[in-house]
Amino acid sequence: MAFVKDMLRMWAHSWKRFISIAMITLLGVAVLTGIYAGCRDAFRSTDRFFDAQGLHDVQVLSTAGLSNGDIAALRKVNGVAKVQAERSQEVTFDLDGRKSATMQEIGTNGIDQPYLQEGRMPKKAGEIAVTRKFIRDSGKHIGSRLTVTPESASSDTSDTSDTNGADGTNETNGTDEAPSFPTKLTIVGVVLDPQNLSNPDGYSAMTSFRSTATTDYTFFAPSDGVTGTLCTSATLLVKGAAAESTFDESYENTVKQVTDRIDGTVKTDRQNARRQELLDAGNKKIVDARAEADKKFADAQSQIDANRQQFNQQVDQIVSMQAGAAAAGAAANGANAGAAAAAGATTPQLDETTRETIIAASPELTQAKQQLDQAQSQLNEQKASTEQTLKTKENELKTSIPQVRWYVQDRQSLGGFSALKSDLDSIQSLGNAFPIVFLLVAVMMSLTAMARMVEEDRSLIGTYVGLGYGRLAVASRYLLFALLACLIGGGLGLIAGFLGIPAFLLVVLQGMYVMPGLRLEYDWLYGSLGIALFVVGVLAATIYACVQEMRMTPAALMRPKAPRAGSRILLERIRPVWNRIGFLGKVTARNIFRFKSRLIMTVGGVAGCTALIVCGLAINDTVADLGIKQYRDIYQYDLMVVSDDSDASAMRTKVASDGRVTSSLDVRIESGDLAISGGGDGDSGKAGSSGSESIQLVAVPEKHLSDLGEMVTLQPVSSGMLGTSGVGKTGSLKLDDDGVIVAQSAASALGVKAGSKVRLTNGDGVRATAKVSAVNRNLIGSDVYVSETYYAKLFDSKDAKNTKNSKSSEDSEALTWNAMLAKLSGSDTSQTDYAESLEEDSSVMKAVSCAHMADSFKFDLMGAVVALIVALAGGLALVVLFTLANTNVSERVREMATLKVLGFFDREVHHYVNREMMILTVMGVILGLPLGRLVGGMLTMALNMPSLYFEVEVKPLSYVIAAVATMAFALLVQLFVNPVLDRIDPISSLKSVE
Repeated sequence: MAFVKDMLRMWAHSWKRFISIAMITLLGVAVLTGIYAGCRDAFRSTDRFFDAQGLHDVQVLSTAGLSNGDIAALRKVNGVAKVQAERSQEVTFDLDGRKSATMQEIGTNGIDQPYLQEGRMPKKAGEIAVTRKFIRDSGKHIGSRLTVTPESASSDTSDTSDTNGADGTNETNGTDEAPSFPTKLTIVGVVLDPQNLSNPDGYSAMTSFRSTATTDYTFFAPSDGVTGTLCTSATLLVKGAAAESTFDESYENTVKQVTDRIDGTVKTDRQNARRQELLDAGNKKIVDARAEADKKFADAQSQIDANRQQFNQQVDQIVSMQAGAAAAGAAANGANAGAAAAAGATTPQLDETTRETIIAASPELTQAKQQLDQAQSQLNEQKASTEQTLKTKENELKTSIPQVRWYVQDRQSLGGFSALKSDLDSIQSLGNAFPIVFLLVAVMMSLTAMARMVEEDRSLIGTYVGLGYGRLAVASRYLLFALLACLIGGGLGLIAGFLGIPAFLLVVLQGMYVMPGLRLEYDWLYGSLGIALFVVGVLAATIYACVQEMRMTPAALMRPKAPRAGSRILLERIRPVWNRIGFLGKVTARNIFRFKSRLIMTVGGVAGCTALIVCGLAINDTVADLGIKQYRDIYQYDLMVVSDDSDASAMRTKVASDGRVTSSLDVRIESGDLAISGGGDGDSGKAGSSGSESIQLVAVPEKHLSDLGEMVTLQPVSSGMLGTSGVGKTGSLKLDDDGVIVAQSAASALGVKAGSKVRLTNGDGVRATAKVSAVNRNLIGSDVYVSETYYAKLFDSKDAKNTKNSKSSEDSEALTWNAMLAKLSGSDTSQTDYAESLEEDSSVMKAVSCAHMADSFKFDLMGAVVALIVALAGGLALVVLFTLANTNVSERVREMATLKVLGFFDREVHHYVNREMMILTVMGVILGLPLGRLVGGMLTMALNMPSLYFEVEVKPLSYVIAAVATMAFALLVQLFVNPVLDRIDPISSLKSVE
């Protein structure tokens, strides 16, 4: 009992150490669990929401729309649970200028159901539900009316521009018709589109560099009032996918099995079948047109024949009348009957001559005959011309209908989904890395505190061991002390980790995304393991401290520990310096360098905390400069304009006529995929699969390869250690016909370097193996540059190996330059306004201003997390300095008492002790600044986000902030330490231990 009471008394006396260990554990457990819990809560809530709304697992798009046969084929694919045919139509309306929207039919099979936020769901024709973004931008409300105008392209796929040919056929197969929606609309509800969770009312919607929307808004309409049987897309749910978390690799593998099956057989067969349907429809229209023309020509010929017969009858009547008159005249003159009979008879030659004479003698008959002849001639010409036209259309039919393309996409292709996932993944990677530093610092501080605690009880330990107490029983006094501190600190850390930090993170997340049903959840396993990790670390340090002392005999323990033997320090050997240092300065130098453990612990602890602060600020600086570096330094052009292939010429004419361009470069831009050569099974060109990256494939005309360097800064890079990269000289990189130039962001994610072989997929889904000639410095986006000649070499000769009949010979013509990189005159504001005005032109699909992108690029979530990490690192620095300062004072109580006996005033004693701590703090800061840069490089490498490369940047101000913050914490700790120094009693402190 006395042993227990003494243990409790010892614990109460060491309350400062208890608080230090508890606080360090609290901070460590909070960091370990907090960021993880916040991301996990967001992941789970969105996964539940996606399952509830039936967000599609796979979406199939086609350049020619999807027919009932396509939908039936998809239903037969093994692993497909549900298939929903989607009908949509792009419309425009006037809202402070021309705005576009997608009229989307609300699915009837439970897939991609909008989430009702206000009002009710539309049920009747003409009723729609809109997103909150539209309500905010338009100022309209439930009950407002809206009139829209269908765009010339009636679906949100590219089918109309690809399939309308000279024959006049459209994308239907003769029975299918493109979707058509009512144009007089009434708003009855406000909904959340499950495909886009961006929060329009928050402080930050989705950053523009990841925006993939092709229209401004989405309107949801019921099936009532929608006409047309042709589908613009098909959405699928995969069996077993709902049971997996949509953000886990197991979900991706489940979905990939189905997409591979679609890509493997169904895709190719239905592409060919759909094209054949279009060809058959075109041929049928030509056959019908020929039949209709033949009928019209036959009717016209019948009419002409009837008119000619009537004309001939009229002429014959006149001939008969004249013949009768001649016969009567002969009889009157007394001619005989034979002569009269001869006068009434005519030969065929005489009859025709008589007819011609009669017609020529009558102007009316002459005009009538000319009209009949002219009508016959015109009819013959029309028949010949129509036949020639139909034959020409028959010949042109195959060339006018290109190969149908299917695009099989998963959730990764949804801009809202991929943005949310990449944001949370990046934050979670930080949450996995930072606790390691906290744990190391916790172990160091625990070792320092517990070693001092055991050393203070040295004689008591010897006494207990001498009295027969086991060493384990004696050590349990300190082990239980450390365990209790860890458990209390860890318990408070769990509260902060599963409630406080997640609540903060989710407030930030909800400013960027709408996540219905969000709630905080506790993870028993992860929380228990988090505490156990720090308990093991702290107890290991405590055991080490106990073993170091208890390995001696009880007699040795009961005697005071012998003071360290005097020794010279290195500075003493430098006489010119040492001789000029004052007495107290020499004492300070000896105290700092003779006690190596104190030096290592203090400098190491301060350096670790300073490094954490620098690391957090480094991440913030790196993210803040991404937009400026990419859109000001790397991209030298001011404007990128993209159009459909059919509008490319009109787009260039439009831009040229505006007179804003000072120089330009025509290129071809396609959305493609980059994968490590040999990765995968070769059947799936789907972006987002393992070992692949979505890219922007940029083909450059052969005659203008040298002009690329004027639009884009070409700098070769090589991978470095710990987040660094070697950047070559500007302009030393040239695009040629021997390979492609890959962006650094994609190369870093895939481990690609110059000389590597990669698998490229172009916009048509055709794959080819390409050589990487160089890796170009690039931070945002994943551009791959290829010359016109190398593009043709890659994708014209390898079609048959990848896709059966995937590219007809007619498609092997010169590339269509569907995009333009241009430098503009005028200010940044005028360039941004010009890009916005271009997007309103019908020939322009997308116009991007680099000035606008540089100014608008933000990463608010990362900034909030960095602020949290810096605050926690600052708290850790404060606890570390407090622990070290108190340990320093407790070790030197007799020394301080001696100084007071010698006549030192309290302020002088303060200066004597605090000067050592400040010098050690400065040394720790000096070591921590470069260490923070090093750790920052390691952590930014962990932030492996799609289409982003973090080029580590630490501004001088960040170093200053980190140093000043650490020194400020050191000064703050002095305010707590000075009263302890004042309470030292020289008489009791200098009593002999014996």
